[in-house]
Amino acid sequence: MPIGAHTDHFDLDIALRDASCDLNVLPPRRAIAALCIGVGVDDAYFSVRELREAVSLVHENAPGGRAKLAAILSTSCDDFQRAIYYSLAGRGVVEMAEAMDWLLGMLKARGRTAAWLSRSRVRRKDLVSPYVAEGPDGPLVSPNPDFELGQSWFVERGPEPY
Repeated sequence: MPIGAHTDHFDLDIALRDASCDLNVLPPRRAIAALCIGVGVDDAYFSVRELREAVSLVHENAPGGRAKLAAILSTSCDDFQRAIYYSLAGRGVVEMAEAMDWLLGMLKARGRTAAWLSRSRVRRKDLVSPYVAEGPDGPLVSPNPDFELGQSWFVERGPEPY
């Protein structure tokens, strides 16, 4: 049977859809997986990677780390990175970083699948952007890099309840 018979109109978001509904996946991870559904393959991966790097820089107290995070959260480009960040904010920086690492693994696999499908000339379902506006919808975060870090950046957490 030809390869296209099984993969015609392949859904690149299937793993994200599954993760967003899987009760064995931690709730914050389900939330951020759902936020990526419909977002462009490269846009989602590189946006989450940039956000993850900024969180690491802040956590390591690296020069320019807070400025980078403030710039990401105050950009007038779109709301995607803010949605990811605020879905994880307050849960502790380690949990935030681990959740983004988990998501990056999924998004990287999604990108590799998209590339393979393209090389194989297999059609895939169009991604339907979850956004209805070109710009952000609502107030932006201040770009001031002198923001104060809350307690969640410093609290040690015990083992996961699952």
